[in-house]
Amino acid sequence: MASIHTTAIVSTDAELASGVSVGAYTIIEAGVTIGADTEVGSHCVIKGDTTIGERNRIFQFASIGEDPQDKKYAGEPTSLVIGDGNTIREYCSLNRGTAQDKGVTQLGNNNWLMAYVHIAHDCIIGNEAIFANNVTLAGHVTVGDYAIWGGFSGAHQFARVGAHAFIANNTGVAKDVPPYVMAAGLPAAPRGINSEGLKRRGFDADQMKAIKDAFRLLYRSGLRLEEAREKIAELAQERSEIQILAKFLEHSERGFVR
Repeated sequence: MASIHTTAIVSTDAELASGVSVGAYTIIEAGVTIGADTEVGSHCVIKGDTTIGERNRIFQFASIGEDPQDKKYAGEPTSLVIGDGNTIREYCSLNRGTAQDKGVTQLGNNNWLMAYVHIAHDCIIGNEAIFANNVTLAGHVTVGDYAIWGGFSGAHQFARVGAHAFIANNTGVAKDVPPYVMAAGLPAAPRGINSEGLKRRGFDADQMKAIKDAFRLLYRSGLRLEEAREKIAELAQERSEIQILAKFLEHSERGFVR
């Protein structure tokens, strides 16, 4: 049985699994599905079509599944999908997708969203990412697993940030940030690799050396981008940790931070 505060308003067409708790004055509308043992704080608003997995913690005043902030949106049916084990702190906002894209915004598993984070329409977020306070993602942004975002940083529409990347505080991401890269500034520029984060995730010395070698090929060798891609693709044949970087570099709509 779900535990629902007497002042909360929960639609009879919402589906709440066993162990879900809903705080005071929260509104959960029709079309919302919430998985087992998820905690929803007070004064939250969750709108459909939104699916939330298990063991999430959603703190007070969060806005989940609201219409996309897109002037082209005309009421088309779109959705928001949230995985398991996420922490969504105060005043976060996650919007549904738009018909101009795949129609869905996605947040994976075990992500940590600090206060005032905004995830716009059609964003695709992987797993285990960290977003510090006031991070703002525009529409259609893609974020890989284990990426870390410093406070007050943000991303332009259609930008991509690769797995294990680190975005410093107050950074403006206008172009793609490859996996493992640490970026900072307005606009964002590469500053090195996310060495500390990789060590914490168990990357050994050989893996770190391979990643540093790939970074030098991309940013310090003087090679043209196409030449650097080819060299990194060759390295990826020998080093599995470079494969996600090589694949990331295959395509970009906005270009790469250089």
